[in-house]
Amino acid sequence: MSENHILHPASRPVKLVLEDGTEFHGWSFGAEKPVAGEVVFNTAMAGYPESITDPSYRGQILVLTYPLIGNYGVPGRQREHGMLKFFESEVIHISGLVISDYSFNFNHWNADQSLAGWLTESGIPGIFGIDTRTLTKHLREKGAMLGKILFEQSSIPFYDPNKVNLVDEVSTREVIRYGHGKYKILLIDCGVKNNIIRCLLRRDTEVIRVPWDFDPESVEYDGLFISNGPGDPKQCQVTIGNIRKALQKEVPVFGICLGNQLMGLAAGGDTYKLKYGHRSHNQPVLQNGTNKAYITSQNHGFALDDHSLPEEWEPLFTNLNDQTNEGIRHKSKPFFSSQFHPEASSGPTDTEFLFDDFLSGIEKYRS
Repeated sequence: MSENHILHPASRPVKLVLEDGTEFHGWSFGAEKPVAGEVVFNTAMAGYPESITDPSYRGQILVLTYPLIGNYGVPGRQREHGMLKFFESEVIHISGLVISDYSFNFNHWNADQSLAGWLTESGIPGIFGIDTRTLTKHLREKGAMLGKILFEQSSIPFYDPNKVNLVDEVSTREVIRYGHGKYKILLIDCGVKNNIIRCLLRRDTEVIRVPWDFDPESVEYDGLFISNGPGDPKQCQVTIGNIRKALQKEVPVFGICLGNQLMGLAAGGDTYKLKYGHRSHNQPVLQNGTNKAYITSQNHGFALDDHSLPEEWEPLFTNLNDQTNEGIRHKSKPFFSSQFHPEASSGPTDTEFLFDDFLSGIEKYRS
């Protein structure tokens, strides 16, 4: 830490203050402004450009447990299908970034700029020199908690992002169309990751991306997709009501992450907040009724209560670490979901077949 500070004298002292009074001191490598949010940790070893542009991190201060961050820089801003090719959205969504050691030197064939430069131009503060192992152990024992990043003589109140409708902040404001494929997918954007859209487009689809409060009954579609997104799913009552109406039909429905929770709530189930959430690339899940286990990419702080599901629904996947719900399905209709991210980006793609299952259900429905 001291060596980096000597090499880069522009770095200023900065601290992370948790709501229980615990403080962690380090050095700045991003924008120099105070921020507040929910402090959460991710144990993935790679993929920070994808993670910090994931809308599901809206309102959160992200702690990366892998010790060296920034060594491969930030990718270029090439576009594909109108979306940034190497990012999960157009902007950084985290409120702040906390790491152990920042690599001021970066090297990668596709690197366009440094992580510090990207954070600075985006107005996002970063801290290095933090003992992230100790911080993560603290969050595991006490649970995810509110925190704030402070510079000298700066002040800001604590902020709980779970008490506001974050989905309204990250969802599209207009209808956007992608592709010209055989199957018409209506995608309810609750904070969708770009790679979900890419996965659908690779499967001969036309994707119609609509706002979180869009009424599906106002258009014709072959399949309904409910995206990932940030915050407490119970903040999205309009979406839950719209999904509930859609579930009265036979049109196939597929949800991912927040989409799993929203589908469960629309079906009559309940959700609750996890102690510290699942944010990593190595979460093992079991496909119920089989001996098949998959390693999955995850990013969520809430979970669906299996025991609250009505009789006509059943769990589809279960987390092998803590036995929490990882997906549901209807026993007779083509409705299913996953709590994990089959599209990964970043992380393992072992469960991308779920997109094929969704399209197979659409083919059967259309025939």
